[in-house]
Amino acid sequence: MKKTILLIALSLFLGSSFAQWSPAGDKIKTKWAEEIDVNNVLPEYPRPIMERADWKNLNGLWEYAIKKVGTSEPANFDGQILVPFAVESSLSGVQKRVGDDNELWYKRSFTVPSNWKNKKVLLHFGGVDWRSDIWVNDVKVGTHEGGYAPFSFDVTPFLNKSGDQKLVVKVWDPTDRGYQPRGKQVNRPEGIWYTPVTGIWQTVWLEPVAEKHIEFVRTTANIDRNSVAVELQTSGTNYADLYQVEVFDGNTKIATVKASAKQSIDIVIPDAKLWDTDSPFLYDLKVSLLSNGKVVDQVDSYFAMRKVSTRRDKHGIVRLQLNNKDVFQFGPLDQGWWPDGLYTAPTDEALKYDIVKTKEFGYNMIRKHVKVEPARWYTHCDQLGILVWQDMPNGGHSPQWQMRKYFDGTELKRSAESEANYRAEWKAIMDFLYSNPSIVCWVPFNEAWGQFKTQEIVEWTKAYDPSRLVNPASGGNHYPVGDMLDLHNYPHPELYLYDAQRATVLGEYGGIGLALEDHLWATDRNWGYVQFKNKKEVTNEYVKYGKQLLDLINAGFSAAVYTQTTDVEGEVNGLMTYDRKVIKIEEDRVRQINQEICNSLND
Repeated sequence: MKKTILLIALSLFLGSSFAQWSPAGDKIKTKWAEEIDVNNVLPEYPRPIMERADWKNLNGLWEYAIKKVGTSEPANFDGQILVPFAVESSLSGVQKRVGDDNELWYKRSFTVPSNWKNKKVLLHFGGVDWRSDIWVNDVKVGTHEGGYAPFSFDVTPFLNKSGDQKLVVKVWDPTDRGYQPRGKQVNRPEGIWYTPVTGIWQTVWLEPVAEKHIEFVRTTANIDRNSVAVELQTSGTNYADLYQVEVFDGNTKIATVKASAKQSIDIVIPDAKLWDTDSPFLYDLKVSLLSNGKVVDQVDSYFAMRKVSTRRDKHGIVRLQLNNKDVFQFGPLDQGWWPDGLYTAPTDEALKYDIVKTKEFGYNMIRKHVKVEPARWYTHCDQLGILVWQDMPNGGHSPQWQMRKYFDGTELKRSAESEANYRAEWKAIMDFLYSNPSIVCWVPFNEAWGQFKTQEIVEWTKAYDPSRLVNPASGGNHYPVGDMLDLHNYPHPELYLYDAQRATVLGEYGGIGLALEDHLWATDRNWGYVQFKNKKEVTNEYVKYGKQLLDLINAGFSAAVYTQTTDVEGEVNGLMTYDRKVIKIEEDRVRQINQEICNSLND
């Protein structure tokens, strides 16, 4: 009888949760929107490159309120919001604009598992756009600025000894009325500019750790020396504390090393299996922190043995190399937007889907365009074997844009506050993604959007991470720094400028448009650089551009990026519709020309 009552109560609770939430608005949605369980939203471990066994997901229904800037915590909230979907998105269940005159408030309660006793409790945010203030049990525990890198707080001192804990988050986001990195978000979306994303847009979670614990694991492979460097950042440790690293090839342990917690270490990897796009082999790591001979913390990680570099070929053209072999890097411009979740994929399967299709289309690279994805996206790339060019999300406008010559104008002059903000977030993004082997190139600027002190920023980027290439300014303004000269040309490929000292790449081209009824975000204002009527016409044009690109590879191009993976809002120039329900090209023909392009530099 008691069991029956409990089941009835549970079903009523779950039923009420579903009744309180449904997608908002009437825009198109992906098939994954129908799979969302409000009691189990994005349940996967959010940081797979450094995984602990114990954690607690705080995604789900929270209370929300939109209030004027400067208002105290609301006594009454406006309703419920599904975290981690931005308040402007359909999947939030709200779909309201906030604007820079208002602040977005969140509130929920949580409990700390009893077996976390005597542990520190870390509160993690995968991504919150833009400025956030956090309170636990009415005590302000921290402030963070930045929409693209994860952050956390040790909330242990502020927790009640038992029972419910109160969590409140306040967010302010000026979108394009501020100086902060924002990607393609604008307050008035049109053309290539999209809907604002305000507030929590990645998983919120709790994690128990010991007083002495690992904060991050940083790995750097060196295939020329058959070794990998491992560096830890720890909290609470001293010189006498040790860490142990165990390296696994599948289930076989191939190395065990120890070092002081304050030291980095090189590990020899005998007969190393190299990671590439055809065979993306990953070694597993188990990292243990020891104090007085006892394991006090342990994380699972992975790394890959791979190298990216440039080298001049026999014709004098500077080529991009993977593992000391010339590789023509070719892939789509991937913006990572969703009609239902905006910045946030509805499910992990959805997050992975675009990468899978990119591989199936025959590409070997993705340019992640002015957005940073959740950590799981990069792990999918690591596992599937796709090269990633990672853009810095832009913010601000430069006074001029020169495409067809080296820049001789006046660069944007940022305020001291704006410049410090850019530098801090760029460094945080690089730190966040440093150990993901799929990332082969950093792109600090795109088309002069917010571009400033180019030489200084590029040289700092290259010095901070010498293991990767740096594409200094995709599409201009061009300076003779970094590893590439990056041209943009729509719709067809064109080589109108060439650098004999660096790799010359085509950072954007294409944009072939096809508007498909019932799969449009906006029915009255769709565009592509060129428009066609059906899949066959689109494919014919795509293949024509592909053949032109092949000729230009011989003339000097060493990489290319096709615009784009999917339609996005009013743009209908994707290989797939925005809702991912229709492939807009003939896959076999596209795969054939893509593979010919990717293999064009093979011996």
